[in-house]
Amino acid sequence: MASVNQVQVKDLPDMFVPNMAEILRVETFTEKEKLFELKLPGGRDLGHQPGQFVEVSLFGIGEAPISVSSSPTKKGSFEVCVRAVGDVTNALHTMKPGDKVGIRGPFGNGFDVKELKGKDILFIGGGIGMVPLRSLINYTLENAKDYGRLIILYGAKSPSELLFPDEVKRWDSNKSAEFCVTVDRGDANWKGHVGVITTLIPPLKLDIKKTVAVVVGPPVMYKFVIMALHSKNIADEQIQVSLERRMKCGVGKCGHCQMNHIYVCQDGPVFNYAKIRELEEAI
Repeated sequence: MASVNQVQVKDLPDMFVPNMAEILRVETFTEKEKLFELKLPGGRDLGHQPGQFVEVSLFGIGEAPISVSSSPTKKGSFEVCVRAVGDVTNALHTMKPGDKVGIRGPFGNGFDVKELKGKDILFIGGGIGMVPLRSLINYTLENAKDYGRLIILYGAKSPSELLFPDEVKRWDSNKSAEFCVTVDRGDANWKGHVGVITTLIPPLKLDIKKTVAVVVGPPVMYKFVIMALHSKNIADEQIQVSLERRMKCGVGKCGHCQMNHIYVCQDGPVFNYAKIRELEEAI
């Protein structure tokens, strides 16, 4: 058996060694968010499930966990949407097509697309939470025959903070889904709904036994969305949430995302709410 000092990089699993990915395209959404389309060596697929994440590394700067935003059905490349909030993400925002970044993963427990088959899915995405949710939304839209009603609720603080503007238009016109978007505060050009995302829930007519709610957004949103879902008689077992904001190393070694016996990067980031509702740190 090789000693620690004798282990070569080529002998380490892909989960520990970054693959160099090329930036194919950069699209600016807001002052803080940009979309990056990335290509792995040879154009091989990432092999992710909706809801999973990758570790993006910039050598000499650091590494950060970032959600995969594209559907697994997208071949030859994948997409991440990055908010500039730290050293790595700010540096990433300066990069251009042709530049390369390190990619580890995919990691984590994503949404079980097989378990969701035949269900009505109520997507509730708030702010940056629409980034990982987009992967599942597009996957189910592309396989709409396998699912029941697809209801997409999207909320942002203001019109200027809405992500995926072109895609929002396509979702709105897609006959396979029911789509509604709201902003906390409008502007002179905004003609849509104004109000927090929970205001979109009471009017919904749902088949309670058949509905699964998928909720992804900022921490403050979860409590109030779950209360609104309870008012519609949606049980905790029918609610799925993502807690990816807590992750760091991605492989359960650093302990940064640990909540009691749970490691979010390994056991999550997607959880059935009924299994974590008693954990004070979770929501």
